[in-house]
Amino acid sequence: MDEVTVVAVARVKPEHEARALELLRGVIESSHAEEGCVKYTLHRSKNEPATFSIVERWRSQADLDAHFGQPHMAPMQEVFGYLEEPPTILFCEPMPTGDGAKGAL
Repeated sequence: MDEVTVVAVARVKPEHEARALELLRGVIESSHAEEGCVKYTLHRSKNEPATFSIVERWRSQADLDAHFGQPHMAPMQEVFGYLEEPPTILFCEPMPTGDGAKGAL
């Protein structure tokens, strides 16, 4: 099976940032223990500080599908309530380019 990369971008309401980050960190830390999780990272925008992105790499679509059903994903429903608008979520396939170490996640 082919790896799947997920890129999610969300803008958090400033008054809920601390709680949203607490929940996201818990979800991410628990996700790291999943067998199919290759990478799961959180980033804050430097030019839009209330905007966060999550970049995930999963061994397969089946692993990603199983991830969505994990009990530790339940807090994401609360996180969604703290967003300015629905997140942008992209399900991507890798397209390595150039230097193998630099051209792929």
